[in-house]
Amino acid sequence: MSSEATTRNIVIIGGGIIGCTTAYYLSRHPQFASSSTKITLIEASKHGIAQGASGKAGGLVAQWAYPKELVKVSFPEHVRLAEEHNGAERWGWRFVACGSWEGRGEDIDEGTGTGVGAGGERKSLEKTFGLDAPTHLAETGLPADLNWIKDELTSAYSPMAPAGATAQVHPYLFSRSMLDLARERGVELVSGKVTAIDIDKTADRRVSGVTYTPCDGGESRKIPATHVVLAAGVWSRQVLPAVPVVGTRAHSITIRPPPSAAPLAAHVLFTEIALPGAHASPEIYARPSNEAYCCGPGDDSSVPDTVDDVEVDEAACESIRAHVASISPVLRAGTVQRRQACFLPVVSTGGGPIVGEAASIAAGLLIATGHTCWGISNAPGTAKAIAELIMDGKISCADLQKLRPARFL
Repeated sequence: MSSEATTRNIVIIGGGIIGCTTAYYLSRHPQFASSSTKITLIEASKHGIAQGASGKAGGLVAQWAYPKELVKVSFPEHVRLAEEHNGAERWGWRFVACGSWEGRGEDIDEGTGTGVGAGGERKSLEKTFGLDAPTHLAETGLPADLNWIKDELTSAYSPMAPAGATAQVHPYLFSRSMLDLARERGVELVSGKVTAIDIDKTADRRVSGVTYTPCDGGESRKIPATHVVLAAGVWSRQVLPAVPVVGTRAHSITIRPPPSAAPLAAHVLFTEIALPGAHASPEIYARPSNEAYCCGPGDDSSVPDTVDDVEVDEAACESIRAHVASISPVLRAGTVQRRQACFLPVVSTGGGPIVGEAASIAAGLLIATGHTCWGISNAPGTAKAIAELIMDGKISCADLQKLRPARFL
Protein backbone atom coordinates (compact mmCIF):
# COMPACT_ATOMS: atom_id res chain seq x y z
CA MET A 1 0.00 0.00 0.00
CA SER A 2 1.56 3.27 -1.10
CA SER A 3 2.18 5.99 1.49
CA GLU A 4 3.11 8.60 -1.11
CA ALA A 5 -0.35 10.07 -1.67
CA THR A 6 -1.08 13.08 0.51
CA THR A 7 -4.82 13.12 -0.18
CA ARG A 8 -6.77 10.38 1.55
CA ASN A 9 -10.48 9.79 1.94
CA ILE A 10 -10.78 7.07 4.58
CA VAL A 11 -14.12 5.41 5.31
CA ILE A 12 -14.42 3.17 8.37
CA ILE A 13 -17.36 0.76 8.28
CA GLY A 14 -18.55 -0.03 11.80
CA GLY A 15 -18.91 2.14 14.88
CA GLY A 16 -17.83 -0.48 17.38
CA ILE A 17 -14.70 -0.33 19.48
CA ILE A 18 -12.42 -1.31 16.58
CA GLY A 19 -13.85 1.32 14.25
CA CYS A 20 -13.94 4.11 16.84
CA THR A 21 -10.41 3.38 18.05
CA THR A 22 -9.13 3.22 14.48
CA ALA A 23 -10.63 6.65 13.85
CA TYR A 24 -8.79 7.93 16.92
CA TYR A 25 -5.39 6.52 15.90
CA LEU A 26 -5.73 7.80 12.35
CA SER A 27 -6.56 11.28 13.63
CA ARG A 28 -3.54 11.18 15.97
CA HIS A 29 -1.06 9.90 13.39
CA PRO A 30 1.87 12.33 12.78
CA GLN A 31 1.00 12.58 9.07
CA PHE A 32 -2.64 13.46 9.70
CA ALA A 33 -2.05 17.15 10.44
CA SER A 34 0.32 17.64 7.50
CA SER A 35 -1.80 15.84 4.88
CA SER A 36 -5.17 16.24 3.27
CA THR A 37 -6.96 13.41 5.02
CA LYS A 38 -10.70 13.05 5.52
CA ILE A 39 -11.99 10.32 7.83
CA THR A 40 -15.62 9.18 7.88
CA LEU A 41 -16.97 6.55 10.24
CA ILE A 42 -20.31 5.00 9.26
CA GLU A 43 -22.49 3.04 11.71
CA ALA A 44 -25.60 1.03 10.84
CA SER A 45 -27.40 1.15 14.20
CA LYS A 46 -30.23 3.67 14.55
CA HIS A 47 -29.13 4.10 18.16
CA GLY A 48 -25.55 5.17 17.48
CA ILE A 49 -22.17 3.62 18.08
CA ALA A 50 -21.18 0.61 20.20
CA GLN A 51 -24.60 -1.04 20.28
CA GLY A 52 -23.20 -4.57 19.99
CA ALA A 53 -20.39 -6.29 21.87
CA SER A 54 -18.52 -2.98 22.00
CA GLY A 55 -21.14 -1.69 24.41
CA LYS A 56 -22.26 -4.89 26.08
CA ALA A 57 -19.01 -6.78 26.77
CA GLY A 58 -17.31 -7.04 30.14
CA GLY A 59 -14.38 -4.80 29.23
CA LEU A 60 -11.53 -7.04 30.36
CA VAL A 61 -8.04 -5.91 29.31
CA ALA A 62 -5.34 -8.52 29.84
CA GLN A 63 -1.68 -9.21 29.18
CA TRP A 64 -2.64 -12.89 29.02
CA ALA A 65 -5.13 -12.39 26.19
CA TYR A 66 -4.53 -13.56 22.62
CA PRO A 67 -3.17 -13.30 19.98
CA LYS A 68 0.09 -12.27 21.60
CA GLU A 69 1.15 -10.18 18.59
CA LEU A 70 -1.70 -7.76 19.27
CA VAL A 71 -1.60 -8.02 23.05
CA LYS A 72 2.01 -6.79 23.19
CA VAL A 73 0.91 -3.55 21.54
CA SER A 74 -2.60 -3.21 22.95
CA PHE A 75 -1.97 -3.55 26.68
CA PRO A 76 0.64 -0.78 26.97
CA GLU A 77 -1.46 1.37 24.63
CA HIS A 78 -4.43 0.97 26.98
CA VAL A 79 -2.22 2.17 29.82
CA ARG A 80 -0.97 5.13 27.78
CA LEU A 81 -4.45 6.15 26.61
CA ALA A 82 -5.78 6.05 30.17
CA GLU A 83 -2.93 8.22 31.41
CA GLU A 84 -3.20 10.70 28.53
CA HIS A 85 -6.98 11.11 28.54
CA ASN A 86 -7.94 10.49 32.18
CA GLY A 87 -9.34 7.06 31.41
CA ALA A 88 -10.08 6.36 35.08
CA GLU A 89 -12.85 8.95 35.00
CA ARG A 90 -13.78 8.87 31.30
CA TRP A 91 -14.11 5.13 30.74
CA GLY A 92 -13.62 3.36 34.08
CA TRP A 93 -10.01 2.29 33.55
CA ARG A 94 -8.38 0.49 36.46
CA PHE A 95 -6.24 -2.52 37.23
CA VAL A 96 -8.11 -5.42 38.80
CA ALA A 97 -7.38 -8.71 40.52
CA CYS A 98 -8.45 -11.68 38.42
CA GLY A 99 -9.01 -15.12 39.84
CA SER A 100 -10.47 -18.56 39.27
CA TRP A 101 -13.11 -19.44 41.88
CA GLU A 102 -14.61 -22.85 42.58
CA GLY A 103 -17.26 -23.71 45.08
CA ARG A 104 -20.86 -24.61 45.69
CA GLY A 105 -23.91 -22.48 45.14
CA GLU A 106 -26.63 -22.16 47.72
CA ASP A 107 -30.07 -23.51 46.92
CA ILE A 108 -32.06 -20.30 46.74
CA ASP A 109 -35.31 -21.94 45.59
CA GLU A 110 -35.08 -20.41 42.14
CA GLY A 111 -34.90 -22.04 38.75
CA THR A 112 -31.35 -21.59 37.54
CA GLY A 113 -31.47 -22.74 33.90
CA THR A 114 -28.29 -22.97 31.84
CA GLY A 115 -27.61 -19.39 30.77
CA VAL A 116 -27.72 -20.46 27.12
CA GLY A 117 -30.06 -18.41 24.94
CA ALA A 118 -33.02 -20.06 23.23
CA GLY A 119 -32.50 -20.93 19.59
CA GLY A 120 -28.88 -21.98 19.90
CA GLU A 121 -26.60 -24.64 21.32
CA ARG A 122 -24.03 -23.90 24.02
CA LYS A 123 -20.78 -22.45 22.69
CA SER A 124 -17.69 -21.59 24.72
CA LEU A 125 -16.49 -17.99 24.82
CA GLU A 126 -12.90 -19.34 25.11
CA LYS A 127 -11.77 -16.38 27.15
CA THR A 128 -9.03 -18.30 28.93
CA PHE A 129 -7.73 -19.86 25.70
CA GLY A 130 -4.62 -17.66 25.71
CA LEU A 131 -3.84 -18.30 29.36
CA ASP A 132 -1.00 -20.81 29.34
CA ALA A 133 -1.13 -23.32 32.18
CA PRO A 134 2.28 -22.32 33.63
CA THR A 135 0.99 -18.78 34.22
CA HIS A 136 -1.60 -19.96 36.74
CA LEU A 137 -0.49 -19.01 40.21
CA ALA A 138 -0.70 -21.19 43.30
CA GLU A 139 -4.03 -21.65 45.04
CA THR A 140 -4.69 -19.31 47.91
CA GLY A 141 -7.54 -18.52 50.21
CA LEU A 142 -10.26 -16.13 49.15
CA PRO A 143 -8.71 -12.62 49.03
CA ALA A 144 -9.46 -10.69 52.21
CA ASP A 145 -10.95 -7.73 50.35
CA LEU A 146 -13.24 -9.80 48.11
CA ASN A 147 -16.39 -8.69 49.90
CA TRP A 148 -19.06 -9.85 47.48
CA ILE A 149 -18.56 -13.65 47.60
CA LYS A 150 -19.69 -15.85 50.49
CA ASP A 151 -16.44 -17.21 51.90
CA GLU A 152 -17.81 -20.48 53.26
CA LEU A 153 -19.03 -21.51 49.81
CA THR A 154 -15.48 -21.41 48.43
CA SER A 155 -13.61 -24.66 47.83
CA ALA A 156 -10.71 -23.22 45.80
CA TYR A 157 -9.43 -19.87 44.62
CA SER A 158 -6.32 -19.09 42.59
CA PRO A 159 -5.11 -15.87 40.95
CA MET A 160 -5.08 -16.19 37.16
CA ALA A 161 -2.37 -13.61 36.56
CA PRO A 162 0.06 -11.54 38.63
CA ALA A 163 -0.77 -8.05 39.83
CA GLY A 164 -0.72 -5.47 37.03
CA ALA A 165 -1.50 -7.99 34.27
CA THR A 166 -5.28 -7.49 34.19
CA ALA A 167 -7.31 -4.30 33.91
CA GLN A 168 -10.76 -3.21 32.80
CA VAL A 169 -12.62 -0.51 30.94
CA HIS A 170 -16.30 0.19 30.44
CA PRO A 171 -16.46 -0.71 26.73
CA TYR A 172 -19.21 1.69 25.72
CA LEU A 173 -17.54 4.63 27.48
CA PHE A 174 -14.18 3.72 25.95
CA SER A 175 -15.67 3.51 22.44
CA ARG A 176 -17.53 6.79 22.91
CA SER A 177 -14.41 8.51 24.22
CA MET A 178 -12.29 7.30 21.29
CA LEU A 179 -14.84 8.65 18.83
CA ASP A 180 -15.30 11.94 20.70
CA LEU A 181 -11.52 12.48 20.68
CA ALA A 182 -11.39 11.61 16.97
CA ARG A 183 -14.23 14.01 16.16
CA GLU A 184 -12.27 16.78 17.85
CA ARG A 185 -9.80 16.30 14.98
CA GLY A 186 -12.49 16.43 12.31
CA VAL A 187 -13.64 12.81 11.97
CA GLU A 188 -17.23 12.67 10.69
CA LEU A 189 -19.87 10.20 11.91
CA VAL A 190 -22.51 9.05 9.41
CA SER A 191 -25.61 7.05 10.35
CA GLY A 192 -26.26 4.47 7.66
CA LYS A 193 -25.97 0.85 6.57
CA VAL A 194 -23.29 0.09 3.99
CA THR A 195 -24.65 -2.04 1.17
CA ALA A 196 -21.54 -2.22 -1.01
CA ILE A 197 -17.84 -1.45 -1.11
CA ASP A 198 -17.27 0.24 -4.45
CA ILE A 199 -14.25 -0.90 -6.44
CA ASP A 200 -12.71 0.71 -9.49
CA LYS A 201 -12.65 -2.15 -12.01
CA THR A 202 -9.70 -0.73 -13.96
CA ALA A 203 -6.32 -2.41 -13.89
CA ASP A 204 -5.30 -1.31 -10.39
CA ARG A 205 -8.60 -2.45 -8.77
CA ARG A 206 -8.67 0.12 -5.99
CA VAL A 207 -11.55 0.90 -3.70
CA SER A 208 -13.39 4.00 -4.85
CA GLY A 209 -15.94 4.42 -2.05
CA VAL A 210 -18.92 2.88 -0.29
CA THR A 211 -22.64 2.84 -1.00
CA TYR A 212 -24.98 3.09 1.96
CA THR A 213 -28.60 3.55 2.94
CA PRO A 214 -29.21 6.28 5.56
CA CYS A 215 -30.73 5.06 8.83
CA ASP A 216 -33.44 7.69 8.59
CA GLY A 217 -34.52 6.41 5.16
CA GLY A 218 -34.17 7.86 1.69
CA GLU A 219 -32.22 6.95 -1.39
CA SER A 220 -28.87 5.22 -1.37
CA ARG A 221 -25.84 7.48 -1.16
CA LYS A 222 -22.15 7.17 -1.89
CA ILE A 223 -19.05 8.29 -0.03
CA PRO A 224 -15.86 8.45 -2.13
CA ALA A 225 -12.84 6.74 -0.60
CA THR A 226 -9.20 5.99 -1.24
CA HIS A 227 -9.21 3.56 1.71
CA VAL A 228 -12.02 1.54 3.28
CA VAL A 229 -11.63 -0.13 6.67
CA LEU A 230 -14.12 -2.94 7.25
CA ALA A 231 -14.57 -3.15 11.02
CA ALA A 232 -18.20 -4.20 11.35
CA GLY A 233 -17.61 -7.16 13.65
CA VAL A 234 -19.84 -10.12 12.94
CA TRP A 235 -21.72 -8.01 10.35
CA SER A 236 -18.57 -7.63 8.22
CA ARG A 237 -19.68 -10.67 6.25
CA GLN A 238 -22.87 -8.91 5.17
CA VAL A 239 -20.80 -6.16 3.60
CA LEU A 240 -18.13 -8.48 2.19
CA PRO A 241 -19.30 -12.13 1.94
CA ALA A 242 -15.73 -13.39 1.49
CA VAL A 243 -14.90 -12.56 5.12
CA PRO A 244 -15.11 -15.86 7.07
CA VAL A 245 -16.63 -14.50 10.27
CA VAL A 246 -19.46 -16.05 12.26
CA GLY A 247 -21.09 -14.99 15.52
CA THR A 248 -21.29 -16.29 19.07
CA ARG A 249 -24.19 -14.80 21.02
CA ALA A 250 -23.54 -14.07 24.70
CA HIS A 251 -26.03 -12.90 27.31
CA SER A 252 -25.13 -10.68 30.23
CA ILE A 253 -26.66 -8.64 33.03
CA THR A 254 -25.51 -5.83 35.28
CA ILE A 255 -26.44 -5.75 38.96
CA ARG A 256 -26.40 -2.76 41.29
CA PRO A 257 -25.90 -3.79 44.94
CA PRO A 258 -28.23 -2.32 47.58
CA PRO A 259 -27.31 1.19 48.82
CA SER A 260 -26.48 -0.19 52.26
CA ALA A 261 -23.79 -2.53 50.91
CA ALA A 262 -20.10 -1.69 50.90
CA PRO A 263 -18.57 -0.81 47.49
CA LEU A 264 -17.71 -3.87 45.43
CA ALA A 265 -14.00 -4.73 45.63
CA ALA A 266 -12.08 -4.59 42.34
CA HIS A 267 -12.08 -8.26 41.38
CA VAL A 268 -12.92 -10.28 38.29
CA LEU A 269 -13.92 -13.91 38.86
CA PHE A 270 -14.12 -16.85 36.49
CA THR A 271 -16.35 -19.18 38.45
CA GLU A 272 -17.16 -22.88 38.58
CA ILE A 273 -20.32 -23.29 40.66
CA ALA A 274 -21.71 -26.64 41.77
CA LEU A 275 -25.49 -26.34 42.10
CA PRO A 276 -28.06 -28.96 43.05
CA GLY A 277 -28.24 -31.15 39.96
CA ALA A 278 -26.42 -28.61 37.80
CA HIS A 279 -23.21 -26.73 37.14
CA ALA A 280 -22.66 -23.11 36.11
CA SER A 281 -19.67 -20.94 35.23
CA PRO A 282 -20.61 -17.25 35.01
CA GLU A 283 -17.95 -14.56 34.80
CA ILE A 284 -18.39 -11.71 37.28
CA TYR A 285 -16.70 -8.32 36.90
CA ALA A 286 -16.93 -5.66 39.61
CA ARG A 287 -16.85 -2.21 38.02
CA PRO A 288 -15.70 1.10 39.54
CA SER A 289 -19.23 2.44 39.06
CA ASN A 290 -20.21 -0.03 41.81
CA GLU A 291 -22.06 -2.45 39.62
CA ALA A 292 -21.32 -6.05 38.73
CA TYR A 293 -21.24 -7.21 35.11
CA CYS A 294 -22.13 -10.90 34.84
CA CYS A 295 -22.12 -13.04 31.70
CA GLY A 296 -22.94 -16.63 30.90
CA PRO A 297 -21.94 -19.06 28.14
CA GLY A 298 -22.33 -18.35 24.46
CA ASP A 299 -24.63 -19.91 21.90
CA ASP A 300 -24.59 -20.40 18.15
CA SER A 301 -27.91 -18.76 17.25
CA SER A 302 -28.23 -17.04 13.88
CA VAL A 303 -26.89 -13.53 13.40
CA PRO A 304 -29.74 -11.09 12.62
CA ASP A 305 -29.74 -8.49 9.86
CA THR A 306 -28.52 -5.63 12.07
CA VAL A 307 -27.28 -5.11 15.60
CA ASP A 308 -30.62 -3.48 16.41
CA ASP A 309 -32.34 -6.83 15.77
CA VAL A 310 -30.39 -8.88 18.34
CA GLU A 311 -32.85 -10.80 20.51
CA VAL A 312 -32.44 -11.01 24.28
CA ASP A 313 -33.59 -14.21 25.94
CA GLU A 314 -34.97 -13.17 29.32
CA ALA A 315 -34.70 -16.72 30.64
CA ALA A 316 -30.98 -16.82 29.87
CA CYS A 317 -30.48 -13.53 31.70
CA GLU A 318 -32.49 -14.76 34.68
CA SER A 319 -30.42 -17.92 34.93
CA ILE A 320 -27.22 -15.83 35.02
CA ARG A 321 -28.72 -13.78 37.85
CA ALA A 322 -29.66 -16.93 39.77
CA HIS A 323 -26.20 -18.45 39.34
CA VAL A 324 -24.52 -15.32 40.66
CA ALA A 325 -27.05 -14.97 43.48
CA SER A 326 -26.23 -18.49 44.64
CA ILE A 327 -22.72 -17.45 45.71
CA SER A 328 -23.13 -13.74 46.44
CA PRO A 329 -25.67 -12.50 49.02
CA VAL A 330 -24.73 -8.92 48.15
CA LEU A 331 -25.59 -9.32 44.47
CA ARG A 332 -28.61 -11.45 45.33
CA ALA A 333 -30.01 -8.45 47.18
CA GLY A 334 -29.12 -6.10 44.35
CA THR A 335 -31.13 -4.80 41.42
CA VAL A 336 -30.67 -6.04 37.85
CA GLN A 337 -30.26 -2.94 35.71
CA ARG A 338 -29.53 -4.39 32.28
CA ARG A 339 -30.44 -7.62 30.53
CA GLN A 340 -28.70 -7.81 27.18
CA ALA A 341 -27.13 -9.93 24.46
CA CYS A 342 -24.48 -9.37 21.83
CA PHE A 343 -22.61 -11.28 19.13
CA LEU A 344 -18.85 -11.85 19.27
CA PRO A 345 -17.14 -12.13 15.86
CA VAL A 346 -15.22 -15.39 15.37
CA VAL A 347 -13.14 -16.41 12.35
CA SER A 348 -14.86 -19.58 11.13
CA THR A 349 -11.72 -21.05 9.61
CA GLY A 350 -9.82 -20.82 12.90
CA GLY A 351 -7.26 -18.37 14.19
CA GLY A 352 -7.61 -14.66 13.72
CA PRO A 353 -8.52 -11.93 14.12
CA ILE A 354 -8.13 -10.65 10.55
CA VAL A 355 -6.07 -7.47 10.41
CA GLY A 356 -4.54 -5.94 7.31
CA GLU A 357 -5.05 -5.08 3.63
CA ALA A 358 -7.18 -7.40 1.50
CA ALA A 359 -5.16 -6.67 -1.62
CA SER A 360 -6.49 -9.74 -3.44
CA ILE A 361 -9.92 -8.10 -3.44
CA ALA A 362 -8.96 -4.46 -3.89
CA ALA A 363 -6.10 -2.12 -3.11
CA GLY A 364 -7.03 0.18 -0.25
CA LEU A 365 -9.43 -2.30 1.34
CA LEU A 366 -8.48 -3.11 4.92
CA ILE A 367 -10.13 -5.61 7.23
CA ALA A 368 -10.16 -5.50 11.03
CA THR A 369 -12.56 -8.03 12.50
CA GLY A 370 -12.85 -11.48 14.10
CA HIS A 371 -11.53 -10.48 17.54
CA THR A 372 -13.64 -13.05 19.49
CA CYS A 373 -13.94 -12.10 23.17
CA TRP A 374 -10.83 -9.91 23.07
CA GLY A 375 -11.99 -7.04 20.87
CA ILE A 376 -12.04 -4.61 23.80
CA SER A 377 -8.58 -5.61 24.94
CA ASN A 378 -7.00 -5.64 21.47
CA ALA A 379 -8.65 -2.58 19.95
CA PRO A 380 -5.68 -0.20 20.44
CA GLY A 381 -3.16 -2.56 18.85
CA THR A 382 -5.46 -3.25 15.92
CA ALA A 383 -6.18 0.44 15.42
CA LYS A 384 -2.53 1.42 15.61
CA ALA A 385 -1.60 -1.21 13.04
CA ILE A 386 -4.34 -0.15 10.61
CA ALA A 387 -3.42 3.52 11.02
CA GLU A 388 0.24 2.76 10.28
CA LEU A 389 -0.68 0.70 7.23
CA ILE A 390 -2.77 3.51 5.76
CA MET A 391 -0.60 6.47 6.70
CA ASP A 392 2.89 4.92 6.46
CA GLY A 393 2.32 2.10 3.99
CA LYS A 394 3.43 -0.60 6.44
CA ILE A 395 2.78 -1.91 9.95
CA SER A 396 5.68 -1.12 12.28
CA CYS A 397 4.22 -1.68 15.75
CA ALA A 398 4.02 -5.49 15.45
CA ASP A 399 4.52 -8.47 13.18
CA LEU A 400 0.95 -9.32 12.16
CA GLN A 401 1.72 -11.66 9.27
CA LYS A 402 -0.31 -14.41 10.92
CA LEU A 403 -3.35 -12.12 10.90
CA ARG A 404 -3.14 -10.79 7.33
CA PRO A 405 -6.33 -11.21 5.27
CA ALA A 406 -4.57 -13.31 2.61
CA ARG A 407 -4.47 -16.19 5.12
CA PHE A 408 -8.23 -16.19 5.53
CA LEU A 409 -9.85 -14.96 2.31
